[in-house]
Amino acid sequence: MKSSSVNSEVKSAQVAPWYLTAQGLIAILATVAIISSLVAETSGLSRIVIQAPLFAAYVLGGLPLLWVLLKKALAREFGSDLLAGISIITAALLDQYLAGTFVILMLSGGEAIENYAMKRASAVLDALSKRMPHSARRRKNGVSSEVSLSEVQLGDLLEIPPHDIAPVDGIVREGISAMDESYLTGEPFQIKKAPGSAVISGAINGESMIVIEATALPTDSRYQKIAQVIESQASKQVPMRRLGDAIGAWYTPLALTIALLAWYFSGDAHRFLAVIVVATPCPLLIAIPVAIIGAISDCARRGIIIKNPAALETLSRCRTMILDKTGTLTYGKPGVTAIECSPGFNETDVLRLVGAVEVFSKHPLAEAIIAAAKKREIALPSVTSITEQPGKGLVGVVEGKTVTVTGRGPATKLGLALPATQPGLECVVLIDGALAAVIHFEDLPRPESQSFVRHLGPKHGINRIMIMSGDRDAEVKSLGKLVGISDVQGGLSPEEKLHRVIAETKRAPTLYIGDGINDAPALQAATVGIALGTKSDITSEASDAVILDQSLERVDELIHIARRMRRIALQSALGGMALSVIGMGAASFGLLTPLAGAITQEIIDVLAVLNALRTVKSNRHDRHTFK
Repeated sequence: MKSSSVNSEVKSAQVAPWYLTAQGLIAILATVAIISSLVAETSGLSRIVIQAPLFAAYVLGGLPLLWVLLKKALAREFGSDLLAGISIITAALLDQYLAGTFVILMLSGGEAIENYAMKRASAVLDALSKRMPHSARRRKNGVSSEVSLSEVQLGDLLEIPPHDIAPVDGIVREGISAMDESYLTGEPFQIKKAPGSAVISGAINGESMIVIEATALPTDSRYQKIAQVIESQASKQVPMRRLGDAIGAWYTPLALTIALLAWYFSGDAHRFLAVIVVATPCPLLIAIPVAIIGAISDCARRGIIIKNPAALETLSRCRTMILDKTGTLTYGKPGVTAIECSPGFNETDVLRLVGAVEVFSKHPLAEAIIAAAKKREIALPSVTSITEQPGKGLVGVVEGKTVTVTGRGPATKLGLALPATQPGLECVVLIDGALAAVIHFEDLPRPESQSFVRHLGPKHGINRIMIMSGDRDAEVKSLGKLVGISDVQGGLSPEEKLHRVIAETKRAPTLYIGDGINDAPALQAATVGIALGTKSDITSEASDAVILDQSLERVDELIHIARRMRRIALQSALGGMALSVIGMGAASFGLLTPLAGAITQEIIDVLAVLNALRTVKSNRHDRHTFK
């Protein structure tokens, strides 16, 4: 697809509800047919009336499904659904249309839900399109007017009002503000913008209007590039191999072989039918979905939304975990980490005076200073006067003292000798013109980050842990040391993240955890992608699961739930298959008639489903244990 048509085609890529798809409509038809037939039978109506809705389900629903399965068989794709197709035909030959319609319902319903989940890529692109503005305010000859984004040209002056999204990449020409670029770059702080500062499309403006000069066309801007990367990755994505298909790949040929051998050696076609009836893969078609639905329900109670059920089957097999930095291992906002005081000044007094003037500031670091003062229970005095001049900082008079909060550049111009720079951000504090302190800020790690990382190997079999971040390399390495991760990569663009995740996924199943728009391509490329929080619709759509309360503890619980679900699903499926194989053996020797085989299979199904239902109830071992 050409880059210029991304937005227009994205808007038309709506994901239809599962019940409006062909498989969904067949599932609804089968449900109505089953209910109608049972009502007719309990009402004592004639056999023709009882069978009529089932015949309709077979003709309108069964035949289309059988046609698809026939094409799979010709392509040598032998899964559990193929045996289900044989079961539908066998049920008709045995005049057991009710049982056959149940199989139609199970097959079509499962395919409808799975196909809906596989269309997430369209939803991701749709979310990208909705977030991005489709028009811009262009200033020409001193007059502002709203124009379509496609009309924006290089060199145009564009106004970005407070809280609006930058429509293109550009350079600030007028105004001073702060912009949130965290979802795009991984930089955890709001970035102050003044004339000459670069602005990237998709960044959210702060409290003041700015005017930028467009340095890239909308189709070539940073945000659109991310959309193109997501679109490209979606077209290359390989669907997960489902647990039922993996088991069905060997079970279907085995069942057919036993049935054909029974027919060949006995010369009795009824033995073939009896074996196939016993072999109906209901433990695969029912028990595994029941186990998955139970796990999804358990996750929902804990604030975990499962968007792609197949991820639950795969999560416990992931051996490489890739973590974003900002908002994942950290809170994504600055915190005061150190106050370097000059001789004659102490931290409490500095924080008290600076906190007082920062109450009136819109600077991104003001909130962190005020929070630090509150944490130390420092009462903030009144401010006599306050001014903020572009490029000079914040100046206030507190208790008769002139307090200036500025940056390293302006302080150096005043001839002040400052301490050596450190990782993170900083501000310089002057009191009555003298250097009082340098306050350092960093994006603080979550308190559970270190113990979570330490827990992954022994408890979940994760043998490689990595950090991939768009934040500065020095910041990422500093965090890696704090939480115990040595394999760290900083300063990555979304494209670079994507390529590296693809490379890691080729080596071993990967689990990627992130929260920003710049994580969306990587979330799609990983074996399983988990989004922390719901701040970005794009990230949520690109992920397989969403942790609503942005907690690593919930990530740990999700891995525990997925592992338990897979264990119970395998018990149900393999146990059911083992009992079915025993039943097939009995049927092949004539010990079970087709009717007895059907009853035997129903008993096996009940046992498999009852075992699968254990996933509905929370298990104490699913709670996080890494603290």
